Amino acid sequence: ADYIHVDVMDGHFVPNITIGPEIIKKLRPVTEKIFDVHLMIKPVDKYVQSFAEAGADIITFHPEATPSTENTIKLIKKFNKKVGISLKPNSDINLIEKYLENIDLVLIMSVEPGFAGQKFMPDVLPKLKKIKEIITKKNLKIDLEIDGGINFENCRTAIDAGANVLVSGSTIFNQNNGNLKKNISLLRSS
Repeated sequence: ADYIHVDVMDGHFVPNITIGPEIIKKLRPVTEKIFDVHLMIKPVDKYVQSFAEAGADIITFHPEATPSTENTIKLIKKFNKKVGISLKPNSDINLIEKYLENIDLVLIMSVEPGFAGQKFMPDVLPKLKKIKEIITKKNLKIDLEIDGGINFENCRTAIDAGANVLVSGSTIFNQNNGNLKKNISLLRSS
C-alpha cells in the first residue's frame, strides 16, 4: 500500500463512530507510510490540530462539515499538512471547484460515508470524470481519490474515470483469506 487511509467518524456527521487522534498517534511510530486521514466529523476545525499533531500527513474534510471551507484549508496548511476535500455521492462539484488551486487531494465517495462493505455507486463516475477534466484543464497537481466499494471488478473503471488513488478496505482485508499483499497486487493489476 502507498497510503494508510484512516476513516474518522463521529456518529453525528455520519452514523458511525471510529477512531480518534490517540490511535493515530500510537500507530505513527509503527510505519512511515502516508497517513491519509479522512475526517467525517462536524465540527471539523476543532479537531484539525489534534489530528495534525497525532501524525496525519493528509487531512481530508467535507465542505458540509465546516462554516468556511477556505478557513479549514488555511487551518490544515498552518500545520504543514496536505489538504483534501471530500465529496459525498450527492455533493455537488461547485462546493469545491473554487478551492482546487489550494488543495492537494479530492476524495470522491462512491458510497454514502459511514459504514464499510457497501456496494460501489457507479453514478459517481461522471463527477469523477468532470473533476479530472477540471484538474487537467487547470494543469493542477491534485490526487484524485475514490473510496467506497472499490474491488477487483470496478477498480479499472474508477481509474479510467480519472482516479489515481484507490481506497479499498473490505476487498483488501476480506478477499483471498485476507492476503493483503496479494489483494493489493490484484487491485494494481486489474
